[in-house]
Formats: sequence, structure tokens, C-alpha cells
Amino acid sequence: MLIPARSKYRKVRKGRIRGVATSGNYIAYGDYGLQAQGNERINSRQIEAARQAMTRYIKRGGKIWIRIFPHTPVTRKPQDVKMGSGKGSPEYFVAKVRPGTILFEMQGVSEVEAREAMRLAANKLPVKTRFLIREES
Repeated sequence: MLIPARSKYRKVRKGRIRGVATSGNYIAYGDYGLQAQGNERINSRQIEAARQAMTRYIKRGGKIWIRIFPHTPVTRKPQDVKMGSGKGSPEYFVAKVRPGTILFEMQGVSEVEAREAMRLAANKLPVKTRFLIREES
């Protein structure tokens, strides 16, 4: 699972995910990509589940790039704790995704295989996605 190397003493507020992606919104490495269509928080477990689904389908052939990283900690206080007394400890980490962000890229497989692998990965994610093919320019 993906987690940041350093997050000690770092308390991040929830914030809002607004607007469209201005960076990470084009296919940079592979030939095929999976693009987010909505804004959502995707946690590290969901990213890992999607990666495993793709890798399993293409039988470890080709190459996969994960273009998002879960930087933001989500905190939670223990059960039966009274109000106040500070912020809870981090439970898991999320990647904030805007519409247009490329989530995964793939290379070295046929389009049919890539499309099916990306479909399996998309089922593991909480955001609507679409399959993209790199434009040759």
C-alpha cells in the first residue's frame, strides 16, 4: 500500500475538491490511460486493489504506472471518546482526485487487454472513469 514516508506532526484539514485537474491530466508515460470523471477521495487500499486487478488480468505483462499518490491523512478518534481533547490519529491516507486526472497508465499490451484491465480496475474505485488512448502527434 502507498503511504507517505513522513507525516509526523502534520495535521491536514479536510478541504474541498473543486474545479478540474490542471496537472496530471494527460497521458505522459504509457499508451493507454484511465481518467477520472468526477472529484473524489481515493484511499490507498482502493489504489492497491485496482493495481492488483490490472496486474492480474495482464498476467504481469506490459507496464503499469500509478499517477496518483495518497498524501492526505484522514484522522479518526477512537470509539467512546468524549468531544474535545484534540484531533484523532491518522487512520488511512487518501489521494484527492479532480475530474480529468489520469489515475493509471499502461503500455506493452493490446488495446483490448488494456481496456478490460482498466475496466476491472475502475470497478474498484469510487469515482466514474473513462478509458483513453494516447494521441500520436
